[in-house]
Amino acid sequence: MTRADGPLAARPRRRWTTRNAYVTYRDVDAVAQALADPIRREILVMLREAPRTAGAIADAFPVSRPAVSRHLRVLREAGLVRDTASGREREYSLSLDALAPLEAFLAKLRGPGVWSRRLDALETEVHRVRRRRQAREQAAENESRTRTTKRKTA
Repeated sequence: MTRADGPLAARPRRRWTTRNAYVTYRDVDAVAQALADPIRREILVMLREAPRTAGAIADAFPVSRPAVSRHLRVLREAGLVRDTASGREREYSLSLDALAPLEAFLAKLRGPGVWSRRLDALETEVHRVRRRRQAREQAAENESRTRTTKRKTA
């Protein structure tokens, strides 16, 4: 018996998803995976100083050129480096725009920092002191008006 002619024929097919319905951090995952390898991190440090060709990058490491090429591909796919054709070679440069989603995620994870809370408390205290001062000044001004009116009527 098949689904088409059996007891399940009238029921619609359900599509199950395995993805988390609440949060999907594809950009964050790609950047985090790219940064997980020490060679890739070192490549990023090298590119921070100046753009370099793939050959110059490969010469700096004890691994094979194809391995460095794979590392560069991972970095490029994560958006951490850009490549431009320069004659027969590719020149790689650093692109920090891809770090923004990771930084935003980490900032959300950390929550408000100690300094943020302290500055908020300071701002609250400043407003409280200003209100008290204004209330005192208002009370003093009202009292001086009352004295002036009593003198004029007396």
